[in-house]
Amino acid sequence: MIRTLTEAARRDWLRLARTENVGPVAFAQLITRYGEASLALAALPDLARRGGRISPLGAPSQEDIRREMQAGETLGARLLCAGEADYPAALAAADPPPPVIWARGDIALLNRPVVAVVGARVASAGGQRFARGLAADLGAAGYVVASGMARGVDGAAHEGSLPTGTIAVLGGGIDDIYPHEHRDLYERIVAEGCVVSENAPGRTATARDFPRRNRIISGLSRAVVVVEAELRSGSLITARLAAEQGREVLAVPGSPLDPRARGTNDLIRQGAALCEGVDDVLRALEGGGGLHERERPFAPPPAADSDVDAVRDQVAALLSPTAVSRDELVRATGAPVQVVMAALTELAVAGRAELLPGGLVAGL
Repeated sequence: MIRTLTEAARRDWLRLARTENVGPVAFAQLITRYGEASLALAALPDLARRGGRISPLGAPSQEDIRREMQAGETLGARLLCAGEADYPAALAAADPPPPVIWARGDIALLNRPVVAVVGARVASAGGQRFARGLAADLGAAGYVVASGMARGVDGAAHEGSLPTGTIAVLGGGIDDIYPHEHRDLYERIVAEGCVVSENAPGRTATARDFPRRNRIISGLSRAVVVVEAELRSGSLITARLAAEQGREVLAVPGSPLDPRARGTNDLIRQGAALCEGVDDVLRALEGGGGLHERERPFAPPPAADSDVDAVRDQVAALLSPTAVSRDELVRATGAPVQVVMAALTELAVAGRAELLPGGLVAGL
């Protein structure tokens, strides 16, 4: 369902997305329940109280939102809200999509077919050469290449695809250039490609931002190719997220003597397609595979408050720090899924639960 938001509604959408304890999953549930961000914002204090919160919920002021939007406009960036016509269709198919993203550059690239090329920061010369060449070949085949603008494989992938279209997804704000030696590359991507961030302009990335950054990379893409990665590499997180999102995952094999090949070789061992060049990627994508779009990012029906009251304490008692499937909570309570999700949303807003992508929830 395509939404047309007024400027006031877009400010409310951003304000809800920036509210304490409202992550992408809780945001989607709140929009499902209330239909509009303004109504969800008005309901949040009561939801937090019902979920067991005593202290006031932290929410940005209208002035905070005005400053963020002004900062983005000063940079020439655009705010894209989930459900709007310009929001990337592939990312809208993620479950759930990021409520908002900032984009700087050619936003038309976000709605073209995308393949991600990611890998080690401390990459070999051969790995960087392969990534650069693969990105160029993918561009010649009509694909935009997405990556994370990190050192090594990411930077090489961007360089190879600049002439045909490249997307850099940042962990910090849309103006958070890291590493600093990629400043020139960043400026070229802004001029010739597109830079994307889920965070507010001016924000510096922290460690917890990069898994979310990786989820956007895979969410934008029909396939993810991992060129080099050690066994505990962030690129393997991107590959796992891609698999969870129904995207194709490919890996470039390497020597067992090189630690940077252990992650990619292990991906192949687990079932990822082997990639020795662009033909392998195109073969994996034959028939339009690697992307399963949903008709709408948020779906009804809402749950009645009385039904939520009846199961909230039972749901809370079932939670622990170990993440569990939301489906298991539905089975354990015997309540309808929308009722359980409404209870979980209240607990999340209250700071007593964390709603995770992939249908998982953990107690806090």
